[in-house]
Amino acid sequence: MKLSAKEILKPALLLFVICVCITALLAGTNKLTAAKIAQNAVEKEESSRQTVLPEAEEFKTEGDCAVGYKGGEVVGYVYVTSAKGYGGDVQIMTGITAEGSISGVVVLDHDETPGLGANCEKEDFRAQYLQSVPDNGFTVVKNQAAGNGQIEALTGATISSRAVTDAVNEAVALYAARS
Repeated sequence: MKLSAKEILKPALLLFVICVCITALLAGTNKLTAAKIAQNAVEKEESSRQTVLPEAEEFKTEGDCAVGYKGGEVVGYVYVTSAKGYGGDVQIMTGITAEGSISGVVVLDHDETPGLGANCEKEDFRAQYLQSVPDNGFTVVKNQAAGNGQIEALTGATISSRAVTDAVNEAVALYAARS
């Protein structure tokens, strides 16, 4: 059985029209929501700054970091860094006090595996970084209790644990270069 040109073009044209309409709707939705998405990202970053450097009353962006002030005095620095994880880049915000201690770590963005690498967002994992900055940065350990300067890897998510640690170590290096 041979199909005529009309029988072939009619469904193709209908499919084309449907695709154009859907594309226009998606573009319109993107345009309507882009400003709100950007505003939410700014609000999340501001909130995260306060989380990682709770002593600060205000922040001023200076070069590669946000400097936290309290009563006009510098209380610490906030760095946003990233490292390659299992599912892609893991973006981290790290607070470092003026005295050289990690005051907080927040995971801003990641595509790690739910239930495994995504556990890097949990407070008990992030709390391991709350210590004085080690001279050679943090290292990840497996199957043992973490000591000073060591981070115990998440079970089944060593790559994600290393990604967070690498991002924190990058912040530590930026802090050291500033000092």
